[in-house]
Amino acid sequence: MSEHDYAGSEHELQQATARDHLWLHFTRMGAYNEEHPIPVIERGEGPYVYDNHGKRYLDGLAGLFVVQLGHGRHDLAEAARNQAEKLAYFPLWSYAHPAGIELADRLAGYAPGDLNRVFFTTSGSEAVEAAWKLSRQYFKAIGQPSRYKVISRNIAYHGTSLGALSITGIPSARIPFEPLVPGARKAMNTNRYRCLDCSHLDRCTLRCADSIEQIIEFEGPETVAAVFVEPVQNSGGCFPPPEGYLQQVREICDRYGVLLVSDEVICAFGRIGDMFACDRYGLLPDIITCAKGMTSGYSPIGAMIARDHIMEPFLEHGASFAHGITFGGHPVSAAVALANLDAFEREGIIAHVRKHESDFRASLERLRDLPIVGDIRGAGYFYGIELVRDKSTKETFSHAEAELLLRGFLSPALFDAGLICRADDRGDPVIQLSPPLICEQEHFDEIEGILHKVLEEAWSRL
Repeated sequence: MSEHDYAGSEHELQQATARDHLWLHFTRMGAYNEEHPIPVIERGEGPYVYDNHGKRYLDGLAGLFVVQLGHGRHDLAEAARNQAEKLAYFPLWSYAHPAGIELADRLAGYAPGDLNRVFFTTSGSEAVEAAWKLSRQYFKAIGQPSRYKVISRNIAYHGTSLGALSITGIPSARIPFEPLVPGARKAMNTNRYRCLDCSHLDRCTLRCADSIEQIIEFEGPETVAAVFVEPVQNSGGCFPPPEGYLQQVREICDRYGVLLVSDEVICAFGRIGDMFACDRYGLLPDIITCAKGMTSGYSPIGAMIARDHIMEPFLEHGASFAHGITFGGHPVSAAVALANLDAFEREGIIAHVRKHESDFRASLERLRDLPIVGDIRGAGYFYGIELVRDKSTKETFSHAEAELLLRGFLSPALFDAGLICRADDRGDPVIQLSPPLICEQEHFDEIEGILHKVLEEAWSRL
């Protein structure tokens, strides 16, 4: 369709073109028509974005857990322009470029311990895919070829490429593409609110960590290559690790010779109040996967960061990691990442999150007076609010009720009220919040005020 074939307004033409040609990700495309248009976000400034009608929204999800420094940063845009004029592209296949070298050094400096080896990707899914592939080839290289299996946690999201999807523990995301890559097993997650073992106790029993060891023993330690955990699990609604959990998982992996991967695609770059969340929780993993916040979304990039001993077999004559990505470590993205990290240090972003994280939580805690709010959990600037039918019994909603609540009312109502967040039921129904790291009390108050009003209305409709 050309504009000469369409007699409507500019916005109507844009909508028609979008419906005819643009395939949105994880989106029910049939839901959009002339009466229900596709939202079009046109520009952003700080923690806010604006649609093509000029309406302002508080970006309470930082795009998609990405825009740490907020929208509309001229310094990051300028870094991209300067690099593109100098060297727009060259691959990291048998060559290097200055931006890639400097960024690898910078990430190794931030990472704990001897996590010094940086392999660049363009996304988090690719970083997770690379970590599983590296784990498998590493064990072949050191004479343990039977180690290929991977353990992750129920409901955990680790990406959408076929290998990363196999590690993902969300049935609805996996079923359309089965059979998946063999060898992926699922352990208990750390949802204390729903745990049958310890939700009624003062502290976690760490049975969730024990379940990883049980799977290793059941499968045979000689077949298990890696365990993947997010420091704070995203799907299901921001499950923080119980005290001692990550340390016990580390001990289990050491006991059986299994690599431990800290998937920090969301949790890295200040989201939990440290450059890498594993550092905040006192964990030394064998591999870190990261992406999203590395550039605050101004250009796509991801990375897998490995400990020195994992690189050793690949330093032998004739050896190489048999993996590569055309745009991995793209010069423009690397330059933007460096500018982003410069801004982190110059503006004290990590300290800002540490200073205000308790204010964010306190603001959200005001929602506990609502009968629909069952649990509020998370860390740093990353929180989930679980919704329940009955607070005293923790009774959740049926699938049909959750569908009506989340997609039939909450998602459109929150957006109409000027708040972008995630209303989801990968697990039990939750609202997730992950605002830009520049947010302060005025933004927390705005988030809480909108949520309070909309959730009150949701309860009255129930």
